[in-house]
Amino acid sequence: MSIDQGKYICAYTDFGFKRLFGSELNKDILISFLNSFLNLKDKIVDLSYLSLEQLGDLVTDREAIFDVYCKTSDDAYIIVEMQNAAQNYFKDRSIFYSSFATRNQAPKGVLDYQLKAVYTIGILNFVLEKDSEPYRHEVVLYDKVTKCQFYDKLAYYYFELPKFTKTEDELETIQDKWMYAIKNLSALNDKPVALKEQVFTRLFRIAEIAKFSEKEKFAYQGSLKKMWDNSAVLEKSYTDGHNDGKAEGKAEGKVEGKAEGKAEERLSIAKNLKEIGISPKDIFKATGLKEGEY
Repeated sequence: MSIDQGKYICAYTDFGFKRLFGSELNKDILISFLNSFLNLKDKIVDLSYLSLEQLGDLVTDREAIFDVYCKTSDDAYIIVEMQNAAQNYFKDRSIFYSSFATRNQAPKGVLDYQLKAVYTIGILNFVLEKDSEPYRHEVVLYDKVTKCQFYDKLAYYYFELPKFTKTEDELETIQDKWMYAIKNLSALNDKPVALKEQVFTRLFRIAEIAKFSEKEKFAYQGSLKKMWDNSAVLEKSYTDGHNDGKAEGKAEGKVEGKAEGKAEERLSIAKNLKEIGISPKDIFKATGLKEGEY
């Protein structure tokens, strides 16, 4: 199936995410991105990419999570992930995978527990905290008695794209600009005037589909389709699990709940596809919903 595309790639896809942030040639882009998202006293000046295999064998099961794993010149380990759909036990999984970066610091037989910092950045294309307004979350080990941070070498930064609603005219910080670029890249026709920094000029040049080889275009289309399929599967799994957990009472109540869940699932997928610039025709093919129904 031929997929209608815009001028720039979708950063939510495996291909798009790794093209923008996972290449040694584009290391300066990743450094700018990390410095804007991490609340570190000392800015990152250099880094090296690490193999994702170091995060454990189960990384092959994480179909909708696209990782970049790197180490800074100050020896801090950073995991960057982009997740398209809500998953059951997402927080548990995030902490579980970050534990590999801690565990792998100690060579076998060496009992030196002086650890390097481990930071996880999660760019989430779903709402993580429904009862919380901020789109940004910084999670650290915290002493409830002293009300002070207990340990400063482990932190999780989560950013909820659906909650970020600033327009181009409202962008103030470099973090605002990165959030806007990641969320809207595939729906834009040109680089916004507000993104005047040199790093965004490079970002948009790398993201332009017209400059791809035929092989790269084919790989990108496959990545887009895979994103749709995985989002649909994960949305269904999450919705079914959510419904099953609340499924009590009469049989007709369960049937109604499942029907509503399926409708909400299709609506959620359609809205996500619309946000990343997918055409109404392809949204209809993927969800069965017509324009105006979402």
